[in-house]
Amino acid sequence: MSKTFLAAILIIALTGILAVSASAQNKKRVATDMPTEILRLINEHRAGMQLSPLKMNNIISQAAEKHSHNMATKKIPFGHDGFDERMATLAHQLKNVTGWAENVAYGPTNAKDVVDMWLHSPGHKKNIEGNYNTTGIAIEKGADGQPYYTQIFIYKN
Repeated sequence: MSKTFLAAILIIALTGILAVSASAQNKKRVATDMPTEILRLINEHRAGMQLSPLKMNNIISQAAEKHSHNMATKKIPFGHDGFDERMATLAHQLKNVTGWAENVAYGPTNAKDVVDMWLHSPGHKKNIEGNYNTTGIAIEKGADGQPYYTQIFIYKN
């Protein structure tokens, strides 16, 4: 075989390996970027209602992550257990907090489906369209493979 032919085969093989590696990275990124995608979809909805966009906050996301983890691991039942304590802690940490709300969900496996589910629920939709400016979002998978979502909404002066 010629050196040119072997070089072409090597280039094709390396291209295939890089494509597989990029595909795996994209799948990983989709999972880790889901809170960002949820925020994008919610802010698109808010823009359509002439509402200001929400900004992601790491402290709020950590509180959402803890709540999602506790639901996913069955430490607490699915729902809003500990909501008042979560909000009191966040108000103390963030200062100048004058409003808060929380959406939870489980089951949907992508951002669009969870946002659609919330938008078709009057209480969740009210939170999405509420007078808030800051948010935190987290998703944790349970042992059953179900994702548990928490989004906390905060109005901070």
